[in-house]
Amino acid sequence: MSKATKTTNEVRNAIQNRRTVKKFKKEAVPTQQIIELLDTAVWAPNHKLREPWRFLLFTGNGRKKLAEAIDAEMGEDNKFSANITQVPAVMLVVLEEDPRQNIWDEDFAAVSALVQNFMLAAWSEDIGTFWVTKPFLYAPKFRKPLGIEAGEKIIGMIYMGYPDVIPSAKERTPAKDKVTLFE
Repeated sequence: MSKATKTTNEVRNAIQNRRTVKKFKKEAVPTQQIIELLDTAVWAPNHKLREPWRFLLFTGNGRKKLAEAIDAEMGEDNKFSANITQVPAVMLVVLEEDPRQNIWDEDFAAVSALVQNFMLAAWSEDIGTFWVTKPFLYAPKFRKPLGIEAGEKIIGMIYMGYPDVIPSAKERTPAKDKVTLFE
């Protein structure tokens, strides 16, 4: 087997075997390891190397700040903020929005690719992830205490930790069923 074939198989296996993890062990993921994973993720394709992203990482006691921001919008009796303090680490991925639609679209795609890169890199190091979006991510009461400005979009929250439960794979529709071929 050639090196290129081996690498291709490793990439395909990583993509097909990654799972969304929602139940984590209590063990913390080292912050330095998360930063190193981000250093890999930033190799996502992004037009003219605009790098239209930034990250807010909540670990340890820092998770309380995120829970407080959720409480500010949703009230103190909500399942989201209670859950945040149980997840070993949570990261908000923020897009610096460009008012030009074509640039915005390219940047949104780049940040989404970065998230996928991060999740695959994490999985390769036995760290599970869960990419989630919630309506409160748009709320000023949530955004203000975290320093998220107008002109920034939260692409999602990435929960991460060592998996306690790894879900089984769910079937995907074969690509051939979704391809329109022009020859």
